Amino acid sequence: MKNTVRNTLIAMAIFSTSAFAAGSNVSGEGGLLVSLFVGFFALIIVFQLVPAALMLIGLFKGLFGHDESKVAEH
Repeated sequence: MKNTVRNTLIAMAIFSTSAFAAGSNVSGEGGLLVSLFVGFFALIIVFQLVPAALMLIGLFKGLFGHDESKVAEH
């Protein structure tokens, strides 16, 4: 029984080395379509950040930049 287990483990180790050494066919580059896909979503995020930044600036101006004359008129 010990010889069978030992021989099986040796055979598995010998025959599996080629599987571990095999390289993959994926080159790691996404290509043009993946770049366009990521760029499209980056543009969506940027175009949403611009109005949000303008609203934040307006909010801070409204909170901290009040004028006493405008307050007295109302």
